Amino acid sequence: MDAQMPPHPPLQAQLRQQPHVWLVTGVAGFIGSHLLQTLLETDQSVVGLDNFATGPRSNLHAVQSQVIPTQWARFRLIKGDIRAPGDCHRACDGVDHVVHLAALGSVKRSLADPITTNNTNVCGFVNMLVAAQEASASTFTYATCSSTYGQPAVAAAAETQPGQPLSPYAASKQINELYADVFARSLGMPSVGLRLFNVYGPRQDPDNAHAYPVAQWIQALQRQQTVQLQGNGHVLCDLTHVRDAVQAILLAATARPEARNQVYNVASGQSVHLLALLAQLQQAMGQAPHGHPRPAPFGASALTVCADIGKAQQHLGYQPSVPLAQGLAETLAWYRTHCAHATAPAKAAPRTRPRARTRTSSSLTHSS
Repeated sequence: MDAQMPPHPPLQAQLRQQPHVWLVTGVAGFIGSHLLQTLLETDQSVVGLDNFATGPRSNLHAVQSQVIPTQWARFRLIKGDIRAPGDCHRACDGVDHVVHLAALGSVKRSLADPITTNNTNVCGFVNMLVAAQEASASTFTYATCSSTYGQPAVAAAAETQPGQPLSPYAASKQINELYADVFARSLGMPSVGLRLFNVYGPRQDPDNAHAYPVAQWIQALQRQQTVQLQGNGHVLCDLTHVRDAVQAILLAATARPEARNQVYNVASGQSVHLLALLAQLQQAMGQAPHGHPRPAPFGASALTVCADIGKAQQHLGYQPSVPLAQGLAETLAWYRTHCAHATAPAKAAPRTRPRARTRTSSSLTHSS
């Protein structure tokens, strides 16, 4: 059974007392499916929008298996694309809170194809803002990314630091923040942006660029392969458990008006050296250190040093709740159960993820 605990007990009670209708774009994705599960467990009604370009249907089946039938009945899925204004308006109809997670990730892919990245992440974002505003949604919460900082010179990146994107993907996220600010000041559409730092946890696809380092390393260690290591191993990264990311999203969506129209860092607030992280994973997997890590290819998710999360703590009430050791143990337990096939050595040819094998016979609620 997937580990899923209340993200914030007082918030959970508040949600149960005041049920609303939520829209989650990218609902089949890693973070989106965890958010969906938490919302359903607190008896909210959820509309999900996804084109399944990156999020597998198996994530939705996993959520269905974790909630009771009456909760699952409150979920309505729309297969659609944020690049299509009609799909965005249809999804926003009658919705109280919009949570926009859908995006085309990967630094490497954005460098190879910046036009598609822009069409999805920028044009799609504007489509969602317009649809939410015209539907009179109460709030608009969106995921941006720590990659907007580039490589900061300070030890703890704060929201006041100017962004220096190093890829079209990072630039698209910074443009999202600018558009949200314009819509708030000029059109009265309240929003909150969350700069997520290296989110990890159960259900993360190791083939996704954002899965570096945890999920990718677990897969490599399961296969007894050499891990990819950014820099000399002494690079610091700030990891965020998916449960804390969900907590931040819910706090942002239900924040006081004075806390809106802002951008907040979401992280653990604790940094760890990559070599130390690798050692923790090896120890948890009962493996002695072996081999020499090889350099990560250009395009691996940039790891920013420790995030300053004081603003989110002060204005949103955000408090990281999952220590790294606990989060790694939960994540590893999930991969051992759900990705046993990954223990076999990889073939020389690129691996195609066998999504069909993870599907169940359970039906999903579709909106045509």
